Amino acid sequence: MPFYEHVFLARQDLAQAQVDTLTEDASKIIADNGGKVVETESWGLKSLAYKIQKNRKAHFVMMRLDTPAEAIAELERQTRINEDIVRYMTIKVDAHEEGPSAMMRKNDRDGRRGKRGN
Repeated sequence: MPFYEHVFLARQDLAQAQVDTLTEDASKIIADNGGKVVETESWGLKSLAYKIQKNRKAHFVMMRLDTPAEAIAELERQTRINEDIVRYMTIKVDAHEEGPSAMMRKNDRDGRRGKRGN
């Protein structure tokens, strides 16, 4: 099956539990259509470069998927309908990266810098 990365931005006024529910719903859609979620990363509440639907911040979630194209079509259809999701993007990749994504590695690097006193 093809590999995909799906990133969505949820409204800033949602609680983390609600964002987790959105992620579980997306995982269920993928599983119901014959695919599987390889990994899920929650990048947290981040500032946006510009306002999207009156939101200055959004909860970012990235999912690595191993799923057929039909499941992606259904996931994107459900995502479009959901009012809690302000933006999403799905890309097809040749293979999934090993380890954490670049966003998670950036957070690790920032944390190490602070510990050394720089």
